[in-house]
Amino acid sequence: MKIKYLSLSLLLLFITGSLMITSCEDNNATELTDTISAEETSAFVEADDITDDLNNVIDNVILGESLTSRTNFLECMTVTIVITGTTKTVTLDFGDGCMLPNGATLSGKIILYHAVDMNVESLTVSHTFENFYYNDISVEGGGSTVKLRANANGNPESTTNFDITLTWPTGDYISKVGTKTREWIEGVGSGTWGDNVFLITGNWTTTFRDGTVFSANIVEALRREMACRFIVSGVIELQKNDRYGTLDFGDGTCDNIAIFTDESGEETEITL
Repeated sequence: MKIKYLSLSLLLLFITGSLMITSCEDNNATELTDTISAEETSAFVEADDITDDLNNVIDNVILGESLTSRTNFLECMTVTIVITGTTKTVTLDFGDGCMLPNGATLSGKIILYHAVDMNVESLTVSHTFENFYYNDISVEGGGSTVKLRANANGNPESTTNFDITLTWPTGDYISKVGTKTREWIEGVGSGTWGDNVFLITGNWTTTFRDGTVFSANIVEALRREMACRFIVSGVIELQKNDRYGTLDFGDGTCDNIAIFTDESGEETEITL
């Protein structure tokens, strides 16, 4: 099988170029738009990695055993708590720049809202972003998460309904709407970042600036080990109009490679 290679460095070039493709009226342009391209897949992965990192930050804060253990994993983050009646507002302030262990820089605020009493089996947490950036990418929107102290496996679990938009400095953007469930299977309550491991399931849609819509469904749970910058295993099924493809993140090895297979069986190696 012939394997092509693509780097995520082409991401912004693709997003800008896609606007030109959709302006064409000939049959070739229509065919290109209908096909799931490797460039679109790369953009999809980039956006998903960003939102995954942000979910990891929120999970570490809410599911930590105490305020002290929650903040140990990221010392440059300031946590402020305000209680009004039965509601607790937790503001995570990253200032002008706070670096995650994986090298990404956060700035601005994530604001969480939940009940004062956290000693419950199920807790609903809402979150919004305020003047927030992941590196130089603006993040807007928010979501609502139901967090279980213990699922059927005895592990903490969170299910989030989200609606967010990522905007690059060029003005190109990607919007994501959907649901993800994250089971925290290792590193619970340690207060550190690198020993956390999550299994992720769910489905969502990703909409590009040119109106292209991807539907995504995790058909094999994604394994995210925070000691690694990348998802190490799992499979996502992608759909664009009537076209399908799969994105396979591997066998558990920590590497920056995923394999996209289109409906004709052609494989493209995606460099994350």
